[in-house]
Amino acid sequence: MTNHQHADVIIVGAGMVGLTLAAGLASSGLKITVLEQRDGDISGVSTLPDLQMQGYDPRVSALTCASQQVLTAIGAWHYMQEYRLSPYAFMDVWDGEGTGHIHFSAAELHEPSLGHIVENRVTLAGLHRAIEQWENVQVLKGVTVTDLSVEHDLQRTVSLDNNAVLSASLVVAADGALSKTRQMAGIPMWEWDYGHDAIVTTVKTEKSHQKTAWQRFTNDGPLAFLPLSSDEGENYCSIVWSTSPEHAKEVMSLDDDAFCLALGQAFEHRLGDVLAVDKRFAFPLRQRHAKAYVRPCFAAIGDAAHTIHPLAGQGVNLGLMDAAQLVDTLTQALERGESIGSERVLKRFQRERRSDNLQMSAAMEGFKRLFDDQQPALALVRNMGMNLLDKLSPLKNHIVQDAMGLSGRLPTLAKRVIKE
Repeated sequence: MTNHQHADVIIVGAGMVGLTLAAGLASSGLKITVLEQRDGDISGVSTLPDLQMQGYDPRVSALTCASQQVLTAIGAWHYMQEYRLSPYAFMDVWDGEGTGHIHFSAAELHEPSLGHIVENRVTLAGLHRAIEQWENVQVLKGVTVTDLSVEHDLQRTVSLDNNAVLSASLVVAADGALSKTRQMAGIPMWEWDYGHDAIVTTVKTEKSHQKTAWQRFTNDGPLAFLPLSSDEGENYCSIVWSTSPEHAKEVMSLDDDAFCLALGQAFEHRLGDVLAVDKRFAFPLRQRHAKAYVRPCFAAIGDAAHTIHPLAGQGVNLGLMDAAQLVDTLTQALERGESIGSERVLKRFQRERRSDNLQMSAAMEGFKRLFDDQQPALALVRNMGMNLLDKLSPLKNHIVQDAMGLSGRLPTLAKRVIKE
């Protein structure tokens, strides 16, 4: 690599959101450079046999229909299907401290599924294979951004730890919740602790998961069992157990047998006994939201701009919608002959995405507080409300259609193509 290079767009971070943006912009003809701190095989998947030998990735995402459409439109979903996808047709949600229960069904919506549980490395592998088709997209691995500056001619200059310098009309931060690039751009965050740690792992259950995403709410946090496809049957689930830091520390210290027993009890043995567990991981949950998404020649997307509680599995979907909307905004700017780094242009992206992301953040905070509070009167109203909603099919289906990305305002890449 020469000491100084120019690109039209520099994307910092080769995760799912950054690569989606790169693939979405590829057909525009813009020269795109993706910078990634990690080296080697970023996705961790090179071939189908390689994936099967590795077992399940503990990091999974519940991809909505809108996210599936984005990944299809940019050419990644086709490759992901060659690996492993886990569609789910039902969702069961209940109040573990009461009688409230809601059941969602794809058949009621005349859809083949409510969404897909997909291992993150599978999505990354599909995205890498999609961008390999484009000569105007390059991924530089094993590099770290050390400085970010603004040039007088509406350009950003990025300095790397290998002494290389890159300039671009637009720099996009897609480097995660603790984004150094966003910090270098001088964008502060609102953030607070949820008071939860999330435990994630893969488990084998006695009974079939029935292609159902299960979620039990307790006063200590939600517990989700997410169905995974397997040649051995339907007995594997990815779990996300959100609980107090004290309880998380306690259950993480248990041996595998004791952990399986505690997990089965917490889940009310809905799928029978938990027979086996993979390596467990725990991390604290914080809500974050950038006070702005854009600066001149700069934008933040995905976790670099916002993080929410995983109880509804919407985090990565919000990030993919950010990427798809930024593709729309930049494509329209090019058609109008505008600079893609213009703050006026970038604020159009911010207006489109910030309100939706804030609404989802507020909804997740509201859900958490609703189930945290165990006052008898509130618990009674909560359970009555859940049971009533379950019976009001039109309202229930409208809510789940919005969550799936089948209605409302959507970026172009997320819209279904209606065939004549």
